Amino acid sequence: MQDIGVYKEAIDRALAEQNLPNSPERLYAPIDYILSLGGKRLRPVLTLMSCDCFQGAYHKAIPAALAVELFHNFSLIHDDIMDQAPLRRGHQTVHHKWDLNTGILSGDALLILAYRYFESYPPEVFSALSKLFSQTAIEVCEGQQYDIDFEQLQEVSKDQYLKMINYKTAVLVGAAMKMGAIVAQVDQTQQDLIYEFGRSLGVAFQLQDDYLDAFGDPKVFGKQVGGDIISGKKTYLYISALEKANAPQRTSLLTLYGDEAIQIEEKVSQVKALFEATGATQAIVEAIKGHTQHAFFQLEQADLSEQAKAHLADFGHGLMKRNF
Repeated sequence: MQDIGVYKEAIDRALAEQNLPNSPERLYAPIDYILSLGGKRLRPVLTLMSCDCFQGAYHKAIPAALAVELFHNFSLIHDDIMDQAPLRRGHQTVHHKWDLNTGILSGDALLILAYRYFESYPPEVFSALSKLFSQTAIEVCEGQQYDIDFEQLQEVSKDQYLKMINYKTAVLVGAAMKMGAIVAQVDQTQQDLIYEFGRSLGVAFQLQDDYLDAFGDPKVFGKQVGGDIISGKKTYLYISALEKANAPQRTSLLTLYGDEAIQIEEKVSQVKALFEATGATQAIVEAIKGHTQHAFFQLEQADLSEQAKAHLADFGHGLMKRNF
């Protein structure tokens, strides 16, 4: 097994060696720009790690890993457009640096370029990778649409919310790991187990993200505490609080989320107090624990060496502790 840094260096090197066309410049320069902003390369690293753990040559999974990374960045460009976000990783978003039409078109080109990386594989591997990739891509789009739809709803069920984060975030983590297993050419059972490990870990990670948004240390979390509350997002905490609240608590929570005149600090403080009073905080902690346990149960069932299982388990624990 390689150190995570080795996988990331391999990805960064492969991205730097891409030979993007020079013309038309306004199509390809934004692609080069978004990819140059860096990031943790979490998803492509998982593809290489999974292949390596299944005793495949991890460098053979680099094209699949690049496809995952290009798709992820395609989704970031389009998400930033939909969110009207001015910054990404501390730099201008593509549509702000260029313009809206350029952002849309360059994002589309990134998606198409991602598919081209599968062409280097033999037919049976190409078929399996492209089928998984297409299914994952449409699920990510569905998850994004669910998230948009939720903005118009006063109430969202836990099942609806879990489906949204599963599609929007977790399936790509699962797919990244399954692609490594496909390149390593292990059987379908092993592919499905490693997919479930990644997907369940992705759900747990997103739920923890919801929790830390409200109760995390901003110096550690790296974001403004209460951002979801300020924007009125219907997270697992909010849904659980509504579900468990008595009548006065429910009225207070709905009022706080619906009244834009309330000062931000007061709103965040009062909503957090309601999350704790209703037991929503305990509910999300239990949900995080449940999905994490499910992930590691899947890992334990996989036909991997103890060293490989330990390697993936260490990664999973580090991810949940925000150490990666």
